Amino acid sequence: QTYFIGAIPLYAQFDTSDNLLNPTKGYRLSAHLSPETSRTNSVQSFYLRGQGDASYYMSAGKTVVLASRVRVASIPGAPLAAIAPSRRLYAGGADSVRGYGYQAIGPRDNLCDPTGGRSLVEASVEARIQTPWLGGALGIVPFVDAGTVGNDPTPSFNQSKIGVGVGVRYLTAFGPVRIDVGVPLNPGPGDGPVGVYVGLGQAF
Repeated sequence: QTYFIGAIPLYAQFDTSDNLLNPTKGYRLSAHLSPETSRTNSVQSFYLRGQGDASYYMSAGKTVVLASRVRVASIPGAPLAAIAPSRRLYAGGADSVRGYGYQAIGPRDNLCDPTGGRSLVEASVEARIQTPWLGGALGIVPFVDAGTVGNDPTPSFNQSKIGVGVGVRYLTAFGPVRIDVGVPLNPGPGDGPVGVYVGLGQAF
């Protein structure tokens, strides 16, 4: 199925954190708004993609940073079938709900493949604990993530997914190298027993 898409993406952010890749204090607020039009099967549709993100960082002693994140998104104005799969909302993966596959959370088709949705809610909490090992460069990060994706523009929490795990951070001159191991607490069909993620910088 072919979609022709036009969009006017808008983005704004307010950031008081003290470091881009490894913040220890402050907060970040951001908003994405994108009025869009989509044409498929000779039908023209109009909708609005909106997303808000908020994260907060607080030092709890000399070696512990508590971090939290919330994300809310919605796409009102058109049915799911009129929105191209690349423009829908997804959750799961290294920067989302760890323990689940990339974009694997949410509605699925008859082949158990994710279809994406029109609403999304995510939340994460983690403790970034710096250890004395390797000259103080090694950190341990226990975390809890949760998220849900729904077909309607109003979020529904009936199919919420929760992942827990622990990560390792190795501080370098260009930012922390991140390895996270997450376990899904309520996996569905097609979800694996564990997820491993590698990246640069903190998860949020």
